[in-house]
Amino acid sequence: MSDRVLVHILNEDPFVADLEAMPAANATYLYFTNPRTREGRPVAWNTGANKGFLFPLARISRIEFMVSDRDRRDLEFFARDDTKG
Repeated sequence: MSDRVLVHILNEDPFVADLEAMPAANATYLYFTNPRTREGRPVAWNTGANKGFLFPLARISRIEFMVSDRDRRDLEFFARDDTKG
C-alpha cells in the first residue's frame, strides 16, 4: 500500500506522489511513483510515459504525508470553541 505524499524539493515547486515504502536507514534516494502537481496535472519534468522516479535525499527538504479518508476517521481533531455562551 502506497502513501500519498507532498514532496518539497530544493528550489523547485512541491509535487504530490506515491511513496511505496519508507527507505532504509542507509538509503541515499527515495523512489516515487505517479508524480503530479498539487492540482493533479502532470509535472513539467516528466517527459514521457515514465511512472517511477528516484530522487536523492540531498535534494529533498521535507516530505508531508497526507491523511487519507480511511485514516481520517481514526484521528482525533481538537478544536477550540471561541463562541461566547
